[in-house]
Parts: sequence; structure tokens; C-alpha cells
Amino acid sequence: MKLINLSFFFLIMLAGCKSHKDLFNPEKIITKNDLSANSLKTWYQKDYITDTIPGISLDKWYNLNKKKPKNNGIILAVIDTQIDINHEDLQGQLWTNTKEIPYNGIDDDHNGYIDDINGWNFIGTRSGGYTVWNRYEYVRIAEKWGALFKDKTESQINAKDVYKYKEYQRALKILGEKAPYYKRWLKSLNYRVAVYPLAKDTLKYFFPKEDYTYKQLDSLYKKYKVNDKEFWQRRDDGDKDLGALISCMMINLDLNQKKLEQIKDHQIQLDSTVNKNLNLDYNERLLIGDNPDNLEKGYGNNNVSNNKGGHRSLQYHCTKMAGIIGANRENNVGIKGILQNVRIMPLSISSPGDVNDKDIAMAIRYAVDNGAKVINMSFGKEFSMHQEWITEAFKYAEEHNVLLIHCAGNDSVDIDKEPFYPNDTNFENFEEKCSNFINVGSVTHKLDSSFVSDFSNYGKQNVDLFAPGDQIYTITAKSGYTFDSGTSMSVPMVSGTAALIWSYYPNLTAAQVKRIIMDSGTAYDLEVIVPGTKDKKVPFSELSKSGKVLNVYNAMQLAKKINKNKK
Repeated sequence: MKLINLSFFFLIMLAGCKSHKDLFNPEKIITKNDLSANSLKTWYQKDYITDTIPGISLDKWYNLNKKKPKNNGIILAVIDTQIDINHEDLQGQLWTNTKEIPYNGIDDDHNGYIDDINGWNFIGTRSGGYTVWNRYEYVRIAEKWGALFKDKTESQINAKDVYKYKEYQRALKILGEKAPYYKRWLKSLNYRVAVYPLAKDTLKYFFPKEDYTYKQLDSLYKKYKVNDKEFWQRRDDGDKDLGALISCMMINLDLNQKKLEQIKDHQIQLDSTVNKNLNLDYNERLLIGDNPDNLEKGYGNNNVSNNKGGHRSLQYHCTKMAGIIGANRENNVGIKGILQNVRIMPLSISSPGDVNDKDIAMAIRYAVDNGAKVINMSFGKEFSMHQEWITEAFKYAEEHNVLLIHCAGNDSVDIDKEPFYPNDTNFENFEEKCSNFINVGSVTHKLDSSFVSDFSNYGKQNVDLFAPGDQIYTITAKSGYTFDSGTSMSVPMVSGTAALIWSYYPNLTAAQVKRIIMDSGTAYDLEVIVPGTKDKKVPFSELSKSGKVLNVYNAMQLAKKINKNKK
């Protein structure tokens, strides 16, 4: 029988109860099929002991807590995409800059940003729009560092530039793999979209009612796989291959108009991937009007909820994060966030492609300078051109007692071996550069070998703990609600917990809150499949530094104890 090894502090609280060996009953393990639709919507808020569901014990804390917070209105910055600022479930939960007079075109609070009423859009354009596409970081590196390293060998490189040279070579390798792959994919999709109407029209000759089956098409293909010259002469299209058209229709037999439109949308996205994300010559900063190689205030614009051009999809991600953190708990609408009376500060830096290091660093500094205590960062990338800017921003936040929560990533890899940025670790010896950074992986609601989400990154040194991130129900743009999965979903649970701790115990330091969250988690003693492998199993404790899963109830109890000892 597998056991749940709870934290030492939690075991003290269990003194006098039944043996903790009895707390884990394999017959009670919840699987996806066991959860009703309503239970699945709230599974991550449940408690294993009370509900037999391995959530974060949020409901348990709210059910047992009788005290009111000492500090309402903790500011929590969400560095992400744009946000649906009008969502019904976020009303009363968003940050407002009271020092700024709305829309007077003046920087009233002298913070370097004009009319920043609800935050800032660091990829906003000078005309009031926003950047829809970013290049991947390895494309930026290939373009920018090519002038330094192109056609050179390592022996020709100064010692201080060897790291950059190796990153340049790694970037070239990935670009050399990705660009041809996406170009072939786009070419195939273009062909599919172009040929489908012709194939559909041609087959009316054989099937006037268009009532053909796959079996009939297969038979026709075998009959006409060589050019049917007589048929094509009647069609005045002698250069067309009937076999190819029949084959196209066989592949696309289940297409209807709606699906065809979806394919066309995908075609547009792929075109942008090839010609923008992967294009060495594309300049995404042109309309922003800044220099991405210089740190500066004031670029971008104040519209964090811009719907100009109809790209509502660019609001989805941040809105989901905000919902998990602070969806209104008292309005009897939709869902309940981690805490009430939080002040969510949306800072937009993300669109399809990779975020820019300059935007990360400036957004962190903006959040710190404008009173945020916690910064939620559900984004990442495999390269970083200006990691030194990020480290300086992390330390700036540390100096101001601000906690940074980041996702481990969704590539099913060991990020002790394959870096995922931004991070706080020196990869030569895994020494942490600051004490205020938490990296979070994702778990499911299934206490079996699939407990760690199959997409989640992991790392004994570089992932601090896990939190639920699989099938999480939250809010989305257009005042909607949806399920989503990813380590992105795990981050706001930890961010919200940190804000909850500070709302009751405001004198704790960022380093203490980090330690509380990591030490108070639940440590499940079971073997799990390592993400990215078929059946390799290791103890769950080996996939993160703490070996634990976020537990709000435990964290609040431990925070109370540490806060009492400080007095």
C-alpha cells in the first residue's frame, strides 16, 4: 500500500487521529471518469482527506477559517497576454491606479507611463493597437548574433563570448529544423484548401447528389488513378490528375463548410508562423517604436484589453490566470478564485511567438514600482538573449520583498538539463540567484502513475513544487468559462496562495512565504511516470525540489505559526 507522507507540521495537527497510513486508500483513488461534471470543475480546490480528491485544500481552509484578513487588496501582477477587463467574474477584483487621472494624456503619478489606469501593454503600438505576432527567441538570436558569429569556429571566438556562440549555434540548429517543417506544413495546407473545391466539383460528374462513400471513392481511385484523357477532355482540364482529386476528397471526406473555415483559419496562422514567427527579417518592434536592446520606460500603451481588429483570442490566457486567482467569490456568478479583494494588475507582454526579455524585465519593474506583492508569470521560452536583464529584475523584486511565481513549462522535459527561461538558477552548480522565485509544475487529479501531467516539465533542481494544472475550470474572454490544462494553470494557484498568506500575515518576507509554500505542501509517496517517457517510473519526490504539491490549508497554518514566532 502506498502512503501519503504529509509535511511534519501537518502530522502534528493529526495527532490523536487515526494513523496516517489509513489516510491513503487505493480504493478511493479518483479517476477522470469518477468525477461528475460539477466535481471536475472544482476538483483542484478539494482536499484529499475530506473529499478523497488530491486538490490544494482551499475549500477546507475556507470552511474552517473564521478570521478576517488584515490586509485587503493585495496587488497581484499578472504578466501575460491582454485581459478581458469587462469579464463579469472579475468585477471589483482588478487593480486601478488611483494616482492617475484617467485619459488626460499626462503622467500624473510620474511613474514613466501615461494614463496607466489598469496596468500597461508593453507590446502596444504607438497608434493604440498591439503587436499580434512575435518572433521566436531563437530567430532573434540567429538574426542578431549572426553578425558576430556567422561562419566562425569556436576557436575564433573570445572566451567571454563562447556562451553566446554556443547559444547561437543551438538557435541555428532549431531554426534549421523548424523553418522547413512549417514551410512544408503550410504548403500542404495551401494545397489542401486550393484543391478541395476542385475535387468536390469534379466528383459531381460521377455523383450528382454528392452522396459518395469512402469505399466508392477508393474504388473510383483505383479505376482512374491514371489520367482519364477522355474524361478530362470533356472537362477541358487535360492537365489535371483525376486520381489526385479523388485522393484529396478521400482525405477530406468528413469536411463540411465549418471545418473548411477552420482549416483556412489554421492556414492563416501557419502563414504567420512562417512569415513572422520564423522570419529573420520580420521586425515586430517597428510599430511599437522602441529599441528592444535598450531598457527604457514608457514604450507601449495603456490599453490592456484591446479588441481592435477582433483578436479576442489574445485576451484568453491572461483572463484564465486572473480567474483562478481572483474570480469574485461573493457574486454567485461563475467560479470562485483563490481569494477575494485581490487587486489584479494586468501587464501585457505576450502574443503568439516568444516574449521579449526587455518586456519581461520592464513589466517586473513596473509591477514592483506600483505596489505588487506577487507576480504571476505563466509564460516561458527555451532561449534568452538578455538573461542578465531578467536576473537584475528578479533581484530588484527581491530587494522590494516581491514574490515571483513562474510555470515550469509544457514540453515534458527535465529542465535541469534543458533550460526553460526565465529562471533563477546558475546551471553550472544549480545555485539560486535569488530567494523570491518559485517554479511550478502540473499534476492531475488521478493518484496513480499518471499523477504528474504528461505535458509538464520537471526537475529536481529547477522545479520547486507542483500544483494542479490538468483540466482546470476557469474564466475566459467574452465573459466565458472553459476548461484548460498546462503548467500555466498551476502558477496562479501558487500566486493566489501567496497573496492569501500576505493578506493575513503582511509582515512575512517573500523568502518566508516561498519557504512556507514549499514546506507545507503534501508529499505523495507513489511512483509516477516521468513525462516524456512511455513507462519510466520514479518516486514523485524526485521530480521537484520540494517533492510536494501545493496545500493552501497547510500553508496558512504554517504561516500562522511562523508569523507568531516573529513577534
